[in-house]
Formats: sequence, C-alpha cells, structure tokens
Amino acid sequence: MRWGLSIAAVLLMVSAVIAVAVMPLGTAQRGVERRDPPVPVQSVASEAEGPSPLVDEPGPTPAGMVWIPGGTFRMGDRRGAPHKHPEHLDEIPEHRDAQLEHDVTLDGFWIDATEVTNAQFQEFVAATGYVTESEQPLSRELIEAQAARPIELSEADLAPGSICFNPAFDPSRVDKQQPGWVYAGGIWKVQPGANWREPEGAGSSIADRMDHPVVHVSWNDAAVYCHWAGKQLPTEAEWEYAARGGLAGQHYPWGNEPRPNGNWPHNIWQGNFPFENKVEDGAPGTAAVKSFPPNGYGLYDMTGNVWEWCADWYRPDYYAISPPRNPRGPEESLDPEEPLIPKRVQRGGSFMCSDTYCIGYSVHSRMKGDLNSGMFHTGFRCVIESQ
Repeated sequence: MRWGLSIAAVLLMVSAVIAVAVMPLGTAQRGVERRDPPVPVQSVASEAEGPSPLVDEPGPTPAGMVWIPGGTFRMGDRRGAPHKHPEHLDEIPEHRDAQLEHDVTLDGFWIDATEVTNAQFQEFVAATGYVTESEQPLSRELIEAQAARPIELSEADLAPGSICFNPAFDPSRVDKQQPGWVYAGGIWKVQPGANWREPEGAGSSIADRMDHPVVHVSWNDAAVYCHWAGKQLPTEAEWEYAARGGLAGQHYPWGNEPRPNGNWPHNIWQGNFPFENKVEDGAPGTAAVKSFPPNGYGLYDMTGNVWEWCADWYRPDYYAISPPRNPRGPEESLDPEEPLIPKRVQRGGSFMCSDTYCIGYSVHSRMKGDLNSGMFHTGFRCVIESQ
C-alpha cells in the first residue's frame, strides 16, 4: 500500500504512535467503512470517435524504445486481484477502482523498453545539476498544508531522506489487523540520507547497480527527466496497453498463469510478507533491467521490479468518466483516503509486492502516490507520443 509519503515520512520521524493516530480516515477505518462508494463492476461499452488510430510507425525508432501500434483494447478487469493468497486480509479491496472495464482506443506511441536506469539518471544529473526531492529538506509549509490536523515539526523532521524497507523490524510489533500496520510495525522507515545515489541511506551506493532502475524519484523528478530527454511520462492507458503486450483479458504481461512452467517471470516478493522473503526469483531488491523475459511488445519489467509513475492525476472513479480516445486522466486529483494530498497514478507493482500483500503486479492494478515523494521501490519509464 502507499499513502502520502511526505506526511507519512514526517510522522514516522516524529512518533510511530502519532503516525497511527493521524492515519487518514480511509486507512484508519479500513475494514470498517470506506469513504469512497463502491465502483460498479460492469463493462462500459464505448466507441472512439474520429479517424482510425495510428498504427504504422511514423519514423525511426528512438534508441532504447519500442513502437506500440495504435488500437483498441479493454482496459481494467472485472475479476479484481488475481491469485490472492488465502492468508491475505479479506477487507483490503485491491483493484477495486480498476474493475470497471471499458474500451479505450489509442494512437501509436514509442515507450522505453526498460525502466530508466541509474546510469541514465546519472547522465541526466551530470548534464543538468538537478537535485531530486529526496536530496532536499522537506517543505514545512507543504507538510502542514497536507496534514489532517496540526503537527509539531522540528528541523530534524525535515531533513533530507526517504522511505525504505526496514529489514530489522520487530515481528512482534506487526499486527496486520491494525490500521497502517506497515508504519506502526516499523516495516517502513524513514532513512536519513536515502536518495537515488544512496538508496539504503548514507554510505550505500549504486556503483554495482548502474543497470538497475533508478529509485527514490518523485513524480516531479521523473517529469523533469522526461522533459530533458525530450519524452513524457506515459498516460495510464498507454502504460496498461503496452504492459498487456498485445494480449487481451489476461492478468499478466505473459498470460493468466502466475508462474508459467514453474518459473518466476518477474521480480516480486515470494513468501509471507513481511516475515519471509524466499527470493526464489533471485532478486532480494531491485533487479537489473532485462533480467526477466519481455512481453509480446519487447518490453521488460512491466510488472514487478519497481512501481512506475504515470502522467495522470489519480481518482478512483475515473474509469466511469474516461473518454474512449487517448484518455489523459482527470483534470485534478482526488484520493478519498487522503483528500488533501494530490496524487498521481503508479502502475506495475514492485519487488515488495506479494500475494499476501498488495498484489500490485497485474497489468490492470492501480496505485497512487504523492507527487512530491519518492520511495525505495518507485521508478519510471518514458514515452514519445506520435502526435
């Protein structure tokens, strides 16, 4: 799960008790009531107006990218979370906002074959001198404006850092029935000095991970990179269309089986999260891009490895009002669980997702994140649109 991490980060530093006490209503009352009404589970039939979508590639393929021919596809999946483990909490309604299936027509576009790597991001930083948001002090004004109630902040609370997984958490503190249990149980922690260069905090390094996806980048950071590269973040519809790899009605980029031929085809968590990670896929954290087979379009890591930012603002009801042709997301954000925090869409799941936790690694899964915050398992890839 993800919440507004700028707020969560500060509250974690101030007090784990406060972090639970001020959890947003939708989170604190999970399993009791939800502030957002159920999304109806039925198909939305629609026809895209206008000329036929652009299918043929209009020019040479840019280096490191793949052409995705235009077409119409069924976005979303009425079945919801795939292959949910029996031990997973029943009251967490994964994929609820992605269950409204609807037809979408897209013009063709180019998309990066892989997530943006540390090497690519380092080239960008060297050329521009850009400083990511995780490397800067948090904004007192922003945190106070987004907090649901007054909080006291020290200068130490605002020091640069980012959210990381805490492998030293105390299992006795973990109560999955407790609201915000990943915070209250110490599973996520604010790591001072954590950023894209030092992903586990001061003294860590990416020297041996230059071909891994860059992490600890906010939506704002990713957007600046895209502008420098002459690209864009993909729309949510473009991302899902590309992730499906030309398949229709399938859970994953390769089909409906979670482990074809007994193999792990993407980088996720194997075992009971957060207590046991069997690392059966060979990657305890991020994996080098192209470590797993590509989908039918030749795209790597469209599920697993790291969450990927999309261009769209997030709303849970957007599928009910989405235009049928080249949808670009709602005009503004609304997350009923944290209405004061603007959110952008994230897709694809990460190495932290499991069948006992978020199950974010299907092609239709939706997630959202505070656009000012990065995290240890969030990255991105870029597109170039043809028109």
